[in-house]
Amino acid sequence: MDSLQFGDWEIKWLDGGITNMDGGAMFGVVPKPLWSKKYPANELNQIELPTEPALVTIGDHRILIDSGVGHGKLNEKKKRNYGVTRECHIEQSLAELGLTCSDIDLICMTHMHFDHASGLTKLQNDTLVSVFPNAKIYTSKVEWDEIREPNIRSKNTYWEENWKPIQDQVITFEEEVTILQGLKMVHTGGHSNGHSIVLMEQNGETLVHMGDLMPTHAHQNPLWVLAYDDYPMTSIDAKQKWVKEGIENNWWFTFYHDSFYRVLKWDESGKEIVEAVKRTPFE
Repeated sequence: MDSLQFGDWEIKWLDGGITNMDGGAMFGVVPKPLWSKKYPANELNQIELPTEPALVTIGDHRILIDSGVGHGKLNEKKKRNYGVTRECHIEQSLAELGLTCSDIDLICMTHMHFDHASGLTKLQNDTLVSVFPNAKIYTSKVEWDEIREPNIRSKNTYWEENWKPIQDQVITFEEEVTILQGLKMVHTGGHSNGHSIVLMEQNGETLVHMGDLMPTHAHQNPLWVLAYDDYPMTSIDAKQKWVKEGIENNWWFTFYHDSFYRVLKWDESGKEIVEAVKRTPFE
């Protein structure tokens, strides 16, 4: 299980499943000869996009960043359409650490699209229930409002089964929220109107989880935004701000969807990776 010691905090990555999405859609208007040099596609023009949450241990707190693609909830059509080749096995990952889903007490949801939020609920005796019954689940108010009343575009990714069973656990915020000392969420918009990033600060170091503003290391360029982004110019503005600040200040960048890297630092030019934890695929 891949891990990073971040000051006094420990970060481990859990088995949340794997999707494979169209490479062209994931890089928007960027020509394939450019993006495929950084992130190769398969014969169907799909790129592998893990959905693997980070587990952050802060003292007695155990925090998840997003929740995986879920298990036992997708029919064959959805698996095919979203290229799901592996479902979520978070319970098994936690068991390897001597933990259960009941030990998770905080969850930071960058946004509530199905590939991030489906792991929040599961079927139990044909009834949908919360996977993490003791967790406070943080997401922006804008995101929470939209998942409950999606528009004609977003209803394809905001699913009722991912929010109804956990609605009493949700805590929303407006612009930003400090969840614990050194752990903060900031509303950015862009990929979705309610999208947020997660900032962690420890012993003079900073780590930023950009969510789907920068789903993989290959999306570092502010102009390389997803065709799935609801507000691409907002994504560009947010990436210009946060990626620039992070590179200039030697921050760690961590990823939810990257098939190659868990976390990395770039040099001052942003062109060379100087430190990294590479992703080890789950068996």
